[in-house]
Amino acid sequence: MPLLVPAILCLLGSCCLQGMEAREYGSILTVPNGGPWGSWGHKRFCPSSYAKGFEVKVRIHTFFEVGKKPDFWLFGDDTALNGIRLLCTDGTVIESSMGWWGNWTEAQLCPRKKLVSFSLHVEEAQHLHDNTAANNVRFACSDGTKLEGWGLSGGHFSPWSSSCTSGAVCGLQLKVEEPQGKGDHTALNDMRVFCCE
Repeated sequence: MPLLVPAILCLLGSCCLQGMEAREYGSILTVPNGGPWGSWGHKRFCPSSYAKGFEVKVRIHTFFEVGKKPDFWLFGDDTALNGIRLLCTDGTVIESSMGWWGNWTEAQLCPRKKLVSFSLHVEEAQHLHDNTAANNVRFACSDGTKLEGWGLSGGHFSPWSSSCTSGAVCGLQLKVEEPQGKGDHTALNDMRVFCCE
């Protein structure tokens, strides 16, 4: 019976992700335009490598989705960017918290190098209209290549974050708003990125 406890805890997620939660990092990259809603999820790290690319999870306009009832909002409730995951050089895929909606898009990969900075595309608060918060993301590679996600167009890109001074991007943490019932959903609002030597 004692041997079953670790196995059960692992199935519940308390031990299987430890390698991705704990890693020494040298700096945290941020941008100034993150959305105001939600809470920060867990930090996730490539176990012993760096991020070479990313994918985004996006929900487009929902009013005409097959089999879905229109939300509270007259023309539907867009949540735009719902998730970002990093693709590590060792084949690991890491994710922080994410929104409930949308589909994963095609991977964007650095041709030869690693990710070193990012910029987040965020729509400012819309007051009585539909809020979407984060709509897209782009990353810069260490060889100067710029990669842009397959997100939506609402809002504006932030200035580029600082760059990893040595090493490269090795982890992320996302700020996501939980579903709001019949209220306005925004899903992903902000991101922090971690640099490792």
